[in-house]
Amino acid sequence: MKPALPVGKNDTVTLDIIGLTHEGEGVGRVDGFTLFVQGALPGEKVTAKVLKTKKTYGYAKQLELLQASPDRVEAPCPIYKQCGGCQLQHMSYEGQLAWKRQHVIDSLERIGKLTVAGSSRAVESRETAESGAAAASEDHGSRAGVIVHPTIGMDEPWRYRNKAQVPIGMAMADLDGGAAGSLIGGFYARGSHRIVDMDACLIQHENNDSAVRQVKAIGNRVGISAYDEATGRGILRHVVVRTGFVTGEMMVVLVTNGPRIPRLEDWIQGIREALPAVTSIVQNINKRQTNVIFGDETRTLWGSDVIYDELDGIRFAISARSFYQVNPAQTLRLYQSAVDYAGLTGSENVIDAYCGIGTISLFLARRAGHVYGVEIVPEAIEDAKRNASLNGIENASFEAGAAEVVIPRWRSEGIKPDVIVVDPPRKGCDEQLLDTILEMKPERVVYVSCNPATLARDLQVLEAGGYRTVEVQPVDMFPHTVHVESVILMIRK
Repeated sequence: MKPALPVGKNDTVTLDIIGLTHEGEGVGRVDGFTLFVQGALPGEKVTAKVLKTKKTYGYAKQLELLQASPDRVEAPCPIYKQCGGCQLQHMSYEGQLAWKRQHVIDSLERIGKLTVAGSSRAVESRETAESGAAAASEDHGSRAGVIVHPTIGMDEPWRYRNKAQVPIGMAMADLDGGAAGSLIGGFYARGSHRIVDMDACLIQHENNDSAVRQVKAIGNRVGISAYDEATGRGILRHVVVRTGFVTGEMMVVLVTNGPRIPRLEDWIQGIREALPAVTSIVQNINKRQTNVIFGDETRTLWGSDVIYDELDGIRFAISARSFYQVNPAQTLRLYQSAVDYAGLTGSENVIDAYCGIGTISLFLARRAGHVYGVEIVPEAIEDAKRNASLNGIENASFEAGAAEVVIPRWRSEGIKPDVIVVDPPRKGCDEQLLDTILEMKPERVVYVSCNPATLARDLQVLEAGGYRTVEVQPVDMFPHTVHVESVILMIRK
């Protein structure tokens, strides 16, 4: 017989909120049973209605705020409660930075089993070491623990995104407030694929907002249909806009459900007239029934194949599908931390795994002997080679392929790295790549992460293989969201 839960669906409960999930939901407990409450902040007391329960946790909707957190603020975005793009606009920016640092610490301790300096576990570890169990402490790093620095934030944490990726749909008058059949575009509502139409987003560059508005208006004028996920019909799936913060150049990408765009010349003329900064209009074709934005075929409709932008004096060519960090100001801080942790003197061999279009590689090359970059996307490698040539950097070479395949071959060819830099996707490093790092034994590993959970998992593997995690620098690349990037220094024991 299953034990009775302390709460049931539709119950009204009073909760003290003790934390936030990695998705930004408040965490409360009733007789040890965990409830997640959207919009609640740590330190608050709320009444909530239970919506759904599972074996060990459930979800509840906040009914009344009984005691507010000192970090609670009024979200400035008018559609914040409907839109799923941001999760923390109702939290002060100082509170966001503190929570993101703690989120990294919690992941390192709970998942990575690492000791963090200044935490209760670090104190316990030192006491254990002093009582004679030093070896156990040494297995997880220095006795003082891993140093996790305060999160590097922004002076002005708004309008920071240089790239918009906006799904397109058709308006239903009763739901969206517009003319039925007209194009809408915006972020998805929380927990759904219902598009919340928007004309402005407070974390997007104003040029991106303007481009999305104009593309919707032109689409309505020429009678283009939006892609329907349910039926697989319709033409326009996404609008992707890139803006060079330094150069001012813009690229508009129309992601379509097939090669044909009705009245194509009207599209091109309309975009050029409405958006004089546009230097590139591109079509990407994605005919698959998938949530993945881009398909494999990309063609330039007008202008250049790329736009250009600069970071710290290094010029980059950016194509439609290239990975390029969306927050230029914070990217500088992120990459500067990575270069500092690499400890370069001018003679080192450096391998940059997941190098993308060569952004970190070229920063490293200014201080290294030679940098070898590898990336699985061929177009990105072509961009990386072009970017090295564009900046006159001759001590960087790039190869397309899976890092876990290419790097072992480099090793067999006699390339021995002093430093390996990894900047993997959210799923973390491939297991084979981690094995390769351990086999190649570089003196330093610099790990750039966008996911504290997979970061902690991978650090545990590297620690077990003979590395020590020294310090961590969180960087707030995405203000008002739950995402946090980190740069980590590991040295070989």
